[in-house]
Amino acid sequence: MSIPFKKDPIEFTQRVLFPSNVFDILPKDHECFVYDDIFRKIDISGIEKKYSNLGQNAYNPRLVVGILIYGYSKGVFSSRQIDKRCHEDLSFMYIAHLNCPNFRVLSDFRKDNPDFLKECFKQSALLAKQLGMVSFGHVSLDGSKFKADTSKHKAMSYEYLNLREEELVKQIKELVTQAEECDQREDEQLQDKTGYEIPDELKIKEKRLAKIREAKKALEERESNLNPGKKIDGKKQISFADKEARIMGKNGHYEYAYNGQISVDDKAQIIVGEHLSQNANDKKEVEPALKQIQETMEELPEKMSLDNGYMSGANLEGLDKAEVDAYVATGREDKKDLRPLEDYSREVKKSDFQYDDERDCFTCPGGHTLELKSAGKDGKRVYQAERQACENCAYRERCCKSEKGEARTINTDDKESLRQKMNEKMEQENSKEVYKKRKQIVEPVFGQIKNSGFRGFLLRGYKKVSGEFSLACAVHNFKKIVGAVRSDEVCLGAGKMGPVMA
Repeated sequence: MSIPFKKDPIEFTQRVLFPSNVFDILPKDHECFVYDDIFRKIDISGIEKKYSNLGQNAYNPRLVVGILIYGYSKGVFSSRQIDKRCHEDLSFMYIAHLNCPNFRVLSDFRKDNPDFLKECFKQSALLAKQLGMVSFGHVSLDGSKFKADTSKHKAMSYEYLNLREEELVKQIKELVTQAEECDQREDEQLQDKTGYEIPDELKIKEKRLAKIREAKKALEERESNLNPGKKIDGKKQISFADKEARIMGKNGHYEYAYNGQISVDDKAQIIVGEHLSQNANDKKEVEPALKQIQETMEELPEKMSLDNGYMSGANLEGLDKAEVDAYVATGREDKKDLRPLEDYSREVKKSDFQYDDERDCFTCPGGHTLELKSAGKDGKRVYQAERQACENCAYRERCCKSEKGEARTINTDDKESLRQKMNEKMEQENSKEVYKKRKQIVEPVFGQIKNSGFRGFLLRGYKKVSGEFSLACAVHNFKKIVGAVRSDEVCLGAGKMGPVMA
């Protein structure tokens, strides 16, 4: 006896059974319909200037960017794979209006239009604001590393670049000399030649030398922009594949990457500002972050929260100038130890010293003064006590760590007064309550972006990579908006997203 399996309710091969519109097969509440409604609102007036009335008609940039955004929202980043899905997946077909461009068109558009991708991000943030999904009461800033499209095996240090340049120059000179000597000895054999033939080995070495010098110049320009006036460390590396990416580390793992910075609003986790940094840390990222927020939202938030990676003089000064109510976590050395100094198990930290803003000096727990010893042009300052005072101090063993027996020093910068104010502020209970919200505001957003599959870039070069990062941030915002629309929390309405793009 055969088992009575469930039969097909209809003869699905009959053409008459298909709807008049194939997209009727999709659920009526499918998200692709919401995405399409949003994409129709994208203002393309700025990028239209790049197109000409001559020649073959181009794909509408609104269509192309819509396909890219939808692909990224589904964790599909390869232009070839997006192209494939547009011919196999019904929702992709709907987004593409059954008119999907070739994968090369998608790839070139993403590569050649970073400014437009950044404007798309701005429009996503403005749309969220118009829909009431942005409160601007509390914004959190954070950074995360995203892998560059290169590897450590395609890199060379500045020291080795100089060495290889010298070696190749020497080798080329030797080969030229050998060629000249050979020409003289074998003049009869070479008389039919033009005199411009170059041995293959010489061509190879000259090509290598050109690449070495190009990489060396790029490294020098990069370091000059990031660290003006500083001598280049010989250990600094540059990738031949992406010369603007930098070695960055996390948890002992080092790779070529970029530092993605996002400012996230607390109401619906909408990204209201984004920028890409080549700095391995976050000590200079507040000013560019505030600038991007202002350009995107045309205003600054009431308050901002930042982790201790942003505790630097440059960042504190930027927040102070912008008059933003900031909450920056205290660093390990600046955080007060609740244990009394009589507890001999703990060290004497910087937080145990009192800073006098008027006199510009520190006073140690033993009552001795640390005067300003040196001040650099970059704002760095060193304060040091008298050696005799430290030698007779009861806290010496737990305070002075110098192997040479030198007096206690404190390294800081010319913004110590701002740092002290922030440390005092973060000791207050209400400040701690505000800062507690930071984790639940910004950190889940990076998790959502990376868990969708976007952990590294497909493009190379800072400008292009920056555009791709803007695209990823725009995708995050659009996903939030689509989710809110589908749950009837907001209504799209009519009209464009925002102002005309520049």
